[in-house]
Amino acid sequence: MGGRLITLVLITLLAACSSLQPAGTSDPAVATPAITLPLVASWYNGKVYYYVTTDAWPRSMAIAKGANHTPRFQDALPPRPKPPGLKTVLERVYTFPGGEQINVIPSAPEPIGPASNNQPYSPVWQMVEVRWLRSEQQQELTSEAQLLDAEAAGWVELTVTDIVVNCAVVADAQGNRLPGSQLHGLPDQPR
Repeated sequence: MGGRLITLVLITLLAACSSLQPAGTSDPAVATPAITLPLVASWYNGKVYYYVTTDAWPRSMAIAKGANHTPRFQDALPPRPKPPGLKTVLERVYTFPGGEQINVIPSAPEPIGPASNNQPYSPVWQMVEVRWLRSEQQQELTSEAQLLDAEAAGWVELTVTDIVVNCAVVADAQGNRLPGSQLHGLPDQPR
């Protein structure tokens, strides 16, 4: 009788253990850890995309962005001038230090998530500062092509910095987002 009781207890314990589900499963009774990060709006080819900033170099930028200081990012910077044809993981993010508009990015995952097929997309960005030289020409620039045209016309000056940030694109203004994520409170306009 004692052996049966022990066997019954063991079977019950094993059954209970096998019913435990790890975090992230579909069982609503199991809590999934979550974190909330601020979304930053940017333009990509005339559409608004949102990203989160998680890592930055140098330390002053990490402090300014509330991100992890990532000293290894300085290793990502190519030699200057960058040799023709040198491929790096770095993309660019065009920022307006005067606050004239939101940032412009040259690539985004298309579509957002694991089905993305945009080969140039990388979340590791080297910051390029945009300054208006001709205020009478100032307008909202919504793509890298428009920025480069404005530079060629002498309207803006582009300054490549040594600032490197990790900014994953996670959503767009149409509500497309990373699978499993939740999107709250998107503004009607990017500002």
